[in-house]
Amino acid sequence: MQKILNLFDFKQKINYKNEVLAGLTVAMTMIPESLSFAILAGLSPLTGLYAAFLMGLVTAILGGRPGMVSGGAGATVVVLIALASSHGVEYLFAAVVLAGILQLLVGLFKLGKFVRLIPQPVMFGFLNGLAVIIFMAQVAQFKVVEYGTDAWMHGSALYLMVALTILTIGIVVLLPKITKAVPASLVAILIVFGIVYFFNIDTKKVIDIASVSGTFPSFHIPEIPFNLDTLKIIFPYALVMAGVGLIESLLTLNMVDEITNTKGQSNREAAAQGIANITNGFFGGMGGCAMVAQTLVNIGAGARTRLSAIVGAVTILVIILVGGPIIEQIPMAALVGVMMMVAIGTFEWVSFRIINKMPRHDIFIGMLVAIITVLLHNLALAVLVGVIISALVFAWESAKRIRARKFIDEQGIKHYEIYGPLFFGSTTAFIEKFDVANDPNEVIIDFQESKVVDMSAIEALNKITGKYHKEGKKIHLRYLSQDCRLLLKNAEAVIDVNIIDDPTYKVMTNK
Repeated sequence: MQKILNLFDFKQKINYKNEVLAGLTVAMTMIPESLSFAILAGLSPLTGLYAAFLMGLVTAILGGRPGMVSGGAGATVVVLIALASSHGVEYLFAAVVLAGILQLLVGLFKLGKFVRLIPQPVMFGFLNGLAVIIFMAQVAQFKVVEYGTDAWMHGSALYLMVALTILTIGIVVLLPKITKAVPASLVAILIVFGIVYFFNIDTKKVIDIASVSGTFPSFHIPEIPFNLDTLKIIFPYALVMAGVGLIESLLTLNMVDEITNTKGQSNREAAAQGIANITNGFFGGMGGCAMVAQTLVNIGAGARTRLSAIVGAVTILVIILVGGPIIEQIPMAALVGVMMMVAIGTFEWVSFRIINKMPRHDIFIGMLVAIITVLLHNLALAVLVGVIISALVFAWESAKRIRARKFIDEQGIKHYEIYGPLFFGSTTAFIEKFDVANDPNEVIIDFQESKVVDMSAIEALNKITGKYHKEGKKIHLRYLSQDCRLLLKNAEAVIDVNIIDDPTYKVMTNK
């Protein structure tokens, strides 16, 4: 039994009160979001709730980051809206299953570690953009449907909604200064719910979005033709959904690592996300990924183990089965206030304090990622663009660092001591440093303070040695690794072998 508990990371001491209360709070904040995303995609509201339950439960048990919450996230469902509208919900379920398989493969082949390549400015932009999206989504709750169209609230309805939202925010801010025995978010929701219920206040409630009552999710194989044409239809959507889901999940994992000063398992989390989405596709859920806002609610409430996410998922199931009539009466103002505070907490305010200390290109990258996130709601694209630009900037800056110290010794041999990495970006500057025509008959190129990185660098060495041989001059290349010597043409004729001092690093090839 203890081995099983250790497998689920239950070996540490658990604060059951914090975990249970945090899970209840997470469930309350997840319900309206899941309903809204399902309706946005043209799906049954229960499809969103099933996703919240299934994603939350599977990733809580199998995932690599205790304390992280997953559910039916908007980041993934927006990818599938076009597929659902053009081919129907059965194709959507099939795409969710395929996306889950792709994510599972990422976990099994241990590719989750590549999230480490995401630079800090991209993280700043991602979180700041996400904070704006969360906040604006709450502002949208101040709209109601009038004559079949969305319109802003006005008059007493607006004043009531604003007053209750401010009351919720006030409780969330002030209660922790008095006591931290219970999550401030949960207390705020209960107090506002009590005021609205006992004073019979007419304000927007969860029921105004959709009903949350239903039955237990049942196993269902997507009713689609199992052929190559179907695969061609669903694969692009599944690929994008898998990428979006993994990026948001692994970024959230990194965020929780920093907050809790612990270390999650990215590959295990990727595999768990995949299994959860496969389960969704076969049990009528719309799929999803980690939910940053709900994770912050969970961590802020003091949760640190898997128990809180399990409690949250089971609570959603209980609500679907028996608790719908009560939850449907929760005022939206209470949930809006809690989520607004989550948005404020998500925003990386520190990025403003250090902006005058950051390089200009990092400022640009952070702002660009945030803008793409806000305007397109495409987190994967935003992060991908940020990583690509960061990589190009790094390559450009590294290319400028290559330099050569030149001198002629007593024997009349000219030395070129190379400093900085030799790679595709620095090869032109490297070649320009040599004066082949005017150099003496013997030249030594010293790579002790440099590193030959890729095939472009190898080709640059071939070119420079070829130029010296064409002039009938002898050249020695020192402190090159064995793999570099093997790749150089006519290596035995041009390389001065130094077994003791030559490095053993590997060169990236196209093989």
